[in-house]
Amino acid sequence: MSETIKTDVVIIGAGPCGLFAVFELGLLDIKAHLIDILDKVGGQCAELYPEKPIYDIPGIPMVTGHGLTEALMEQIKPFHPAFHLGEMVLKVEKLGDASFRVTTDRDKTFECKCVVIAAGGGSFQPKRPPIAGIEPYEEKSVFYAVRKMESFRGKNLVIVGGGDSALDWTLNLQPIAKRLTLVHRRDEFRGAPDSVNKMRALVASGDMDLKIGQVTALEGSDGQLVAATVKGKDTSDRIACDAMLPFFGLTMKLGPVAEWGIKMEDELIPVDTAAFETNIPGIFAIGDINTYAGKLKLILSGFHEGALMAQKVYHYVYPDKRLVFQYTTSSTNLQKKLGVA
Repeated sequence: MSETIKTDVVIIGAGPCGLFAVFELGLLDIKAHLIDILDKVGGQCAELYPEKPIYDIPGIPMVTGHGLTEALMEQIKPFHPAFHLGEMVLKVEKLGDASFRVTTDRDKTFECKCVVIAAGGGSFQPKRPPIAGIEPYEEKSVFYAVRKMESFRGKNLVIVGGGDSALDWTLNLQPIAKRLTLVHRRDEFRGAPDSVNKMRALVASGDMDLKIGQVTALEGSDGQLVAATVKGKDTSDRIACDAMLPFFGLTMKLGPVAEWGIKMEDELIPVDTAAFETNIPGIFAIGDINTYAGKLKLILSGFHEGALMAQKVYHYVYPDKRLVFQYTTSSTNLQKKLGVA
């Protein structure tokens, strides 16, 4: 178990609502750590529709999911939040009147005054490819995310998929792999055109392989792969490999949230509308994960919820201080925090 990380607030989820919560908390001198199961910030915006236009962010006629994420990251720079990506929160335990312990699947432990759940519809979890007998290899030689690139150095890799994740990791891992093979069911890709062009150039130069077909069988023992069978329309190839990375997309699952003792209704968290606090004092829920009368599942609603949440969190973090409401347009104090005074 690693050393306990102490902070004011742990935010579970680094989507738009979680990111904007950093801003609202930061204005009140409240420090935050964010934990997200994805390997990047942005939540659904970054993972499901990075290039899809969004038209209902106030004051911005059109922005992509990627663009909104970048803008939010720029906005919270002055507050130096800490991110813990590629991790899932397993436990949230109440330690006292104003203290919680948060534990992740990477054996990290946090102690904080408040917890903010901004997990959207739950945690994103990878879709398992339809390959018989894949389970014994998972997390030993079949991986659904790249935790450390160095662990793949000098290995024969098979990457399966045709989207941005598959192509990005193909380009990132090809220079350090002994040999890399990309497998996709068809010779058309959903990823960014520039990434597709770079991948095809590597294939043309003989620096990697591209197989059109599907992985139908795995060979190995004790969880260690030695080969994968790829069947195409009229072909069948046996590819020697030490590791396989399937990128078949993600599915949304509630995950361990239901085991934290928080009241749930139809896999959503009921909250009050004064501060969006749950039935457990000090635990808040903002964004798509919460429910209340009149709830609208919009990003702008989550921003509003984050602003009111921060006002209540202040009283847990600074119980002996009086909160004076200030506007960023007129407060020199807030402008100094933002670096614009």
